[in-house]
Amino acid sequence: MKLKEGFLLRTLGDSVVVVPVGQAAIDMRGMITLNGSGAFLWQALQEEQTEETLVQSLTQAYDVDEETAAADVRRFTALLRQHDLLCETEETA
Repeated sequence: MKLKEGFLLRTLGDSVVVVPVGQAAIDMRGMITLNGSGAFLWQALQEEQTEETLVQSLTQAYDVDEETAAADVRRFTALLRQHDLLCETEETA
């Protein structure tokens, strides 16, 4: 899985937001606010990833156990799917 094109990650003061650009700005009005781990996962998803690689990356970057990281990754990617922000490949779908 990988993020769809058309979104920029920006830091505004203490907030990290995702801003749609181009066609995405027409399709989706507004911005997405992310916490630290959400911004980390968003950055990771700029490249093709599997759920397993995201979990490994999260456990290495944060003081979190694998079970918690897996639950966080599932929740985050479910939200991205719900809002049609992910491109899925056959291996990751």
